Amino acid sequence: MNADKQWYVAINGQQQGPWPTSEVVGKVQRGEIDDSAHIFSEGMDNWAPIHTDPSFAALFVTPPPGPGATPAPPGQVADEIDYQIFGEEMQFVEITLDPSEACIAEAGSFMYMDPGIEMNTIFGDGSAKSEDGGFMGKLLSAGKRVLTGESLFMTIFGNSGSTRQKAAFASPYPGRIIPVDLTAHNGSLLCQKDAFLCAAKGVSVGIALQRKLGAGFFGGEGFILQKLEGDGLAFVHAGGTIMERRLDPGETLRIDTGCLVAFEASVDYDIQMVPGIKTALFGGEGLFFASLRGPGSVWIQSLPFSRLASRVYAAAPQTGGKRTGEGSVLGGLGDLMMGD
Repeated sequence: MNADKQWYVAINGQQQGPWPTSEVVGKVQRGEIDDSAHIFSEGMDNWAPIHTDPSFAALFVTPPPGPGATPAPPGQVADEIDYQIFGEEMQFVEITLDPSEACIAEAGSFMYMDPGIEMNTIFGDGSAKSEDGGFMGKLLSAGKRVLTGESLFMTIFGNSGSTRQKAAFASPYPGRIIPVDLTAHNGSLLCQKDAFLCAAKGVSVGIALQRKLGAGFFGGEGFILQKLEGDGLAFVHAGGTIMERRLDPGETLRIDTGCLVAFEASVDYDIQMVPGIKTALFGGEGLFFASLRGPGSVWIQSLPFSRLASRVYAAAPQTGGKRTGEGSVLGGLGDLMMGD
């Protein structure tokens, strides 16, 4: 490869350059130039597709799967994506997409993306379930999201380049991001509303109506939970520290309703009242708790966002809270002098 050779590049019909070979290679690797571009240089008779020239042909060969990667099984609907989670208290997930792969994300979770990623707003979740139904299928999929308090639209991030590209999504408050392979959980997972962060394209994000009146009225999430279905990766966010608990058949677990993040569809979910009128009225833990019966996995969070928000609200000076933790010598007098 002649690094000193100068190239003119036609991208979408617009001529750019001249650039040395090394710069053209860099632009291809960053996704700024794809295989639809044409090139011209001294000694050539005419413009030629960039992927046909020996200097750049190797850049447009799809790389084999990385170490440990497995090809998508026959009949799989969701895209096969790679990911890496960064951070401790405020985490974000970086998803690597092969050419033509895509992922979906909740509105407001986007952090950054490579130049080869295209972002589009769609009705529903873009899954085969909504696409097969045409416009009405998309409308129904989007309408279900409204029932859970989410936006009518969802954002899809697709790799339109010829090389692997990355997109990242951040958690909305301190906690943990949980990667869930839906194929390992019988293709379905129920979770609290606002828990869904992002997923591979092809995963369906819908609703699950509670069949029991007690769970519906007193479960903290009403009659509706988010339901994730498919055969790909989904990412769920929750507050504080997250614990996965596996319940054996018939085994029961009682949890504060706000601490329940997600559970498999095989788990029986109900709401029970706290025993004893004195405990219920003066215990400070609410009147109801969630009762879960196995078999199946349950995910529990140590810090529900509602609990965090209520503590912040109660401590805010505007609502009458006292900033006892600041330790000011002047106290209220200092606030008057400083204009607080």
